[in-house]
Amino acid sequence: MKMLKTLAAASILATIASPAIANPTVYGKVNVTVQNSEVDGEAITELKSNASRLGFKGTQRLEGGLEVFYKYELQVDVSDESGANNLKSRNQFIGIRGSFGELTLGRNDTMLKQSQAKFDVFSDLEADIKKLWKGENRMNDSITYKTPKFNNLQFGISYILDEETDDAATSMSVTFGDSSLKKDNIYLAFAIDNDVKNYDAKRITAGTKVSGVILGAMYQTQENTITGDDKSGFALNAQYKMGKYNVKGQYQSMEDDNGFSVGVDRKLGKNTKAFAYYTSFNFDLDEDENYLALGLEQKF
Repeated sequence: MKMLKTLAAASILATIASPAIANPTVYGKVNVTVQNSEVDGEAITELKSNASRLGFKGTQRLEGGLEVFYKYELQVDVSDESGANNLKSRNQFIGIRGSFGELTLGRNDTMLKQSQAKFDVFSDLEADIKKLWKGENRMNDSITYKTPKFNNLQFGISYILDEETDDAATSMSVTFGDSSLKKDNIYLAFAIDNDVKNYDAKRITAGTKVSGVILGAMYQTQENTITGDDKSGFALNAQYKMGKYNVKGQYQSMEDDNGFSVGVDRKLGKNTKAFAYYTSFNFDLDEDENYLALGLEQKF
């Protein structure tokens, strides 16, 4: 804890002392689907904006081999909401990196969420793993520290302040390998949440590439720190690229709830794709849900 406070103070002082930050990079994406959604026994056809976003990010070299970096990202709804409801906060932080590692201050994904890397092949869609699992959290008042990589091994911790109770939650991870599976054909991660949004969770993630097929597996346990209710589940997925097409499938469970998804992406340009997917969730105590969607995504 003393180390985190010292690094946080160093980050603030370095930022204040730095020259003007370089011109930011503007980035974002628009992702929209036309979909048939069957929820609570009723089927509707709707237009859905799937975590479309606009962001600014940049870096600035400092003295002593340090670098300050920042990100300010907003989620926008291009289909339904307007006015103030159109905007939603995403990752928004400032940080400093150097030989000591990397320190980030602000609103950020927890280390448990970050540990999944690119596992969720239906992220931000109806089949996102957060549908069944706890732990996909982006937390305010976060101090995040990551060590440098040692032989592809890296440790990280999120320290999440509670300004009302003066308590704190933590999220920790250890990862090995290349999360994008481009430099190495293996990725492993173990992460723990301690009382993050009233849940303790443990997550193991593994990914590999075999003969061009990308395979992923994940196991999670979670316990509500208020009720004591605990559950466990697993997820498996695979994807395979054939020219401009990427075919993928994913299965996820959590106790008696489960869901599967199949889909295909068609690359139309460097930053443009069309896609289609089908998702079905079977719930033990709630109505089943089914989704059939056609979508278009543009990144910039």
